[in-house]
Amino acid sequence: MTGIRKVVAAVFAGLALALLSAAPAAAQADKLKLTVAGDGAEGVTIQATYADGRRLDQVVRLVLTATGPDGQRVGPVQLEPQPEGHGFYSSGPVLSTGTWKVTVNSPAPLQGKATATVQAKAAQSPPAPRPVAVTRPTDGGGVGGWWPFAAGGLVLVAAAMGVAMLFGRRRTATPND
Repeated sequence: MTGIRKVVAAVFAGLALALLSAAPAAAQADKLKLTVAGDGAEGVTIQATYADGRRLDQVVRLVLTATGPDGQRVGPVQLEPQPEGHGFYSSGPVLSTGTWKVTVNSPAPLQGKATATVQAKAAQSPPAPRPVAVTRPTDGGGVGGWWPFAAGGLVLVAAAMGVAMLFGRRRTATPND
């Protein structure tokens, strides 16, 4: 009976060691690392990963608040995940031009907080396309239109008639007597 007790005790000791070594990993799994940056215009982008660097595999709730020039405040704004990839969030155009202190929080169960300074700029539109002039030659100097086809057709008809006349003469010029 003592052998069975030793085996059971060893199993319980192994289980306890396994659970204690997994505790730090479990503690890291409930924390997020948030990377906050400007989007180049009037918005903010956020990349959320687990604290240990693994890619986020679920949707989390992120809330943005910002303080800008002259004490302007934005938020709280709940951020929605974007289709660019897991853990990618974007605010859209919520800031006005200037320097902003942006804070993003993630409440429990996956907690995280990040603060960054973002330079918001007015969104730029693409340059207007330059007009392209489309002209048609009116002096008849260019090749185009229907007349080259008509001239080619007339040449073909004349050549066919010439060949027919040439063979027709030969047949009639030979004596049949």
